[in-house]
Amino acid sequence: MKIATWNVNSINIRMPQMIGWLEGKDIDVICLQETKTVDENFPLEALKDVGYNAAFLGQKSYNGVAILSKHPIEDVHKNFFDDDDESPKRMIAATVNGIRIVNTYIPNGTELWTDKFTFKLDWLMRLRRYFDEHCSAESDVVLCGDFNVAMEELDVWNAAQWEGKLHFTKTERAAMYNVKQWGFVDLFRKMNRGAQEFSWWDYREGAWQRNRGLRIDHIWASPSLAAKCTDCHIDKSPRALEKPSDHAPVVAEFNK
Repeated sequence: MKIATWNVNSINIRMPQMIGWLEGKDIDVICLQETKTVDENFPLEALKDVGYNAAFLGQKSYNGVAILSKHPIEDVHKNFFDDDDESPKRMIAATVNGIRIVNTYIPNGTELWTDKFTFKLDWLMRLRRYFDEHCSAESDVVLCGDFNVAMEELDVWNAAQWEGKLHFTKTERAAMYNVKQWGFVDLFRKMNRGAQEFSWWDYREGAWQRNRGLRIDHIWASPSLAAKCTDCHIDKSPRALEKPSDHAPVVAEFNK
């Protein structure tokens, strides 16, 4: 079984690229972030035409998450239980083939120690509480998405230059590590150990061409599911296309 995550930076704009990428990849489930469309404009029929069911939570112009699957999507839950209709659309969970998949677009934070940065830290606390209250670390669980946090020095192109900056502060990393301590295994790091690879490159300053990126897109799994993982990689090929998303997809494969 293959599970992918990809911040597509507008699903309607990237549909041709995404469909082209999916061809021949045999992806069972793909989790999307920054779909940037209201539910009424979600390309449901086009995805059905290529064999995918979809559960989605949309928002105009920004945010938005979706889970696409070749298999039935069950027990869908959108956002946190205490969110209301006005809350940002940043999380969707569902069960596919017995795996509980939680797809997140974790807040960016914008600038250090602003209200938006504090919102990011609070959101991560709520995410940990969500797993404590609604999931079991003894079952098969996936947490994936755009985390907007680089967890270790290998995950940034220049650790000294990034230290203390947004996405790589000790505060953000500690908040994300608190989520990880629920029991998650970082599948890319498990399968690739000392590799320095990135999943996001800024559109500016030739970051892609100079490979000055961050690894902020992740697939984490509970121990039981991590033990079944046979591969996890970042597929950088879509980032080289014309007018790409600034993120590349991450793919994990399981014996399941």
